Order: sequence, then C-alpha cells, then structure tokens
Amino acid sequence: MFDDAGVRGWLHAVALDEPDATVEVDADGIVPLASVYKLPLLAGFCRLVDRGELDPRRQLTLDPAIKTSGPTGLSTFADPVTASLRDLALSMMTLSDNASADALLDLVGLPRLAAILTDLGLRRTWVRRGTAANLRDLQRRTGTNDPDAALAVLADNDQTDPAGVYEAANASAGTARDMTFLLRRLWAGELLSPTQTEFVKATMHRQIFLHRLASGFPHDGVRVAGKTGTFGALRHEVGVVTLPGGSAYAIAVFTLAARGDIRQPRVDAAIGEAARLAVDVLR
Repeated sequence: MFDDAGVRGWLHAVALDEPDATVEVDADGIVPLASVYKLPLLAGFCRLVDRGELDPRRQLTLDPAIKTSGPTGLSTFADPVTASLRDLALSMMTLSDNASADALLDLVGLPRLAAILTDLGLRRTWVRRGTAANLRDLQRRTGTNDPDAALAVLADNDQTDPAGVYEAANASAGTARDMTFLLRRLWAGELLSPTQTEFVKATMHRQIFLHRLASGFPHDGVRVAGKTGTFGALRHEVGVVTLPGGSAYAIAVFTLAARGDIRQPRVDAAIGEAARLAVDVLR
C-alpha cells in the first residue's frame, strides 16, 4: 500500500487487550513527528495537572502579534483571545492549533517535558521545539522570509528539499512503536488520573480530521480517536480505533511522500487503508 501511494511508510498497530499481537512496518525507525508531537505534549500537560503544577482552568491570553501562525484554530484569529489551558489543549488536539500548542509548550517547558516523557517510558521520542521554532528553522534552511514562503519551497517538486529538513535529528521525532505504547498506556489508565485519562480520550475522539485513519473505517459504529501530523512531504496519524464489539487497537502510521504537494489525497487514503488492513490482521 505504501509503495502504491508513492511513500515510505512506518507502521505499528497493537491490540489494546493483547499487547503481544502486533503488525509492524519499520516500527522502530525514528521519524520527524510534525504535529503528532502534540500528543506527547498533551500527556505531559496532563501529568503536570495531576501533580498540581498547572491549573487547567488558568486563563491565558494569546496576542496575535506574537502567537504562532497556522491554518486552523486560534492561530488564524486576528484579535487577542483568552482561554483556559485545558481549552488550549482541546484546540491543539482537535484542530491541530499551532498557537495553542506553542503556548502550552512554553508553560510545560522543554526540559520538564523531556523528563516526563522519559518517566512515561518513551525511550525513542523527543520534543525538540514547537511549531514556531520549527518554522523559523525551515525559513533558515530555505532562505525565505516568512513561513508560507518556506512551506511553498517544500511543496515545489521542481526544487530540491533543503538538506536535513526531514532528518529526525533536526526535529521533534519518535517511533511508531513509541506512539502506540503511549496510547495503550493512556487508554489503560496507567499514566494519568481517571479525570485526566478521560480528558485525553474525549479530546482525541473530538478531532475533526477524518481523511486519514478514519477514512479506513467509514462506519458509524467504529470510533476513531486520533492526532494527525503534516509537514511538507510528511503525512502521519496516530490513534485508537474501537470497533462496535469493543475491541480496540492503537495504531501509528507515518509516511514520507516522494512528492511535496500540499494536497495528497492518495497518501491520506493509504494511511487509512494500511490501518484497516492492520486491524483486519489483528482481529
């Protein structure tokens, strides 16, 4: 499926009630996470809420003059917006809102998040920076003056991708196996309090994007809780698929396309089809 879609693919799928039952394709390859980094950030945020180090009801105002740009959520707002930290987390996950994500990452802090991820058992996952810093790095590599121009360079198939732009060492990165490990432990309630566990589950079930994992399960009785990631030729989604009978599967699919086009519906569909095939094997 990956070959037919013109991508390199990484996949790990595991039955939540039978962790030894897996389907794997290069599951330990370390891949730039794009916006999938927001899932470990959410887990870190919720862990700090459980510790009493962050108040989820605390109000934070995002200034349009300095907030991170992006195509969705508060990133697109022209005026100052005040929201609670938990609502910023909701926007970060359901809409992949870059402004909300960077605001939360600033509060959590990279060193504190790194320690939490180690404590959660993620040995091959790291968050190096947020979206704003990632876009600044891309501007430097492309020699452009704004994020849209830099992203346009990646989308131009007549130009060579800047050196290092898709190297895991230069980005927030992780493995498909680490992501399903995190999801499995979150769904089992092993990492967070019952309240924060339910917040994570409810938030991920409210993601609005249905063109990747969910496209492989076009049935009202199937529930998909997910988080997408997109950056240049990278197309990802990780999530939990729950079938009508209650059996559930944690799935992570990462792809790197041969082309950099902004719209790649064939790749999106391949992510859903690969996930469906993996679930069929595990059932």
